[in-house]
Amino acid sequence: MKKTTLLLYCLLSLLTAGAYAQGFRNPDKSTMDAAYFPDNFAHDRKEGEKALVRIIYSRPAKNGREVFGKLVPYGKVWRTGANENTEIKFYQDATIQGKKIKAGTYSLFTIPGETEWTIILNSDLDYWGAFKYNQANDVARFTVPSTKSEAPIETFSIQFPKGNDALLRMGWDTTIVEIPITF
Repeated sequence: MKKTTLLLYCLLSLLTAGAYAQGFRNPDKSTMDAAYFPDNFAHDRKEGEKALVRIIYSRPAKNGREVFGKLVPYGKVWRTGANENTEIKFYQDATIQGKKIKAGTYSLFTIPGETEWTIILNSDLDYWGAFKYNQANDVARFTVPSTKSEAPIETFSIQFPKGNDALLRMGWDTTIVEIPITF
């Protein structure tokens, strides 16, 4: 019994060390995810540095489907993920495309297009999908170009690339959208 336990412990230690050695976090089994700027998981994050923005969302998978224009129709409001609508929290006032955004939590909706997307910050929170989306509660709208990725992205992802500038990047299938944010 002791030998079996020791063997299992050693095997688990090797597997864990291998995952960390590659520099990747192990993905959660849950489709829920979060993105922070600056990145909460960055090893070079400065002591006492606090997040300026956080996004909580669910990651749908491509699963061999054609995503934009089919699964997610062009020209229609999308919850920007799966399940509950995506929420973005600004911990301090921010500016996007010259528009001032007050610190607070907003729903993040999008209207995908073939070459550009409309990004929507809305004051309605805690909704499933975009079924009850109400344009009258929009706080701000922005239009940003979409680009093609070099390779398909299997799971919808939101991240802030490493660096000093807040660049919200969303990608899925063969589409990438980037939104610069200043604080």
